[in-house]
Amino acid sequence: MEFETRRATESDAAAIAEAHLDSIRSLGPQCYPAGVVADWSEGLGPGLYLEAMARGEVFFIAIGEIDGKRAVLGFASDYRIDGSQHGTSAYVRGAVARRGIGSALLRLAETQAIARGARTITIEASLTGLEFYRAHGFVEIGRGETHLRSGRPIACVFMEKQLRDLVS
Repeated sequence: MEFETRRATESDAAAIAEAHLDSIRSLGPQCYPAGVVADWSEGLGPGLYLEAMARGEVFFIAIGEIDGKRAVLGFASDYRIDGSQHGTSAYVRGAVARRGIGSALLRLAETQAIARGARTITIEASLTGLEFYRAHGFVEIGRGETHLRSGRPIACVFMEKQLRDLVS
């Protein structure tokens, strides 16, 4: 599948929200019941990404065609948690999953994290994304729950990746 990647701008916020919702609604049901998927989708709108960008979170997007129309196929982000520890996430639309898009986006987020001084990346991986993150060198450090924007819990796997071996 052909796609291009770039750093997102504020004008991409609505398209990021659409891709995020598609990913949750199309891939989430593989591991979570309908109520959790609905809660996970709650409150995802352009403002969420604009606020994150204003706080310094950096987003990368992949753009390509779905059903003959150009669209954001997925996104990844990098954000500072504390000092040299950063967080990340990657989401792709269900129709284009497992085609290298998430991998390309995650590499961009990792490169950004390294450039900003990160030595470790952590993630609260959804059960849906667990194997993706394992395949990209993240190791499980625990299991539990995180809270969605609705305040409701969702099962997740706490993972991290040491970047010191990637830094030249």
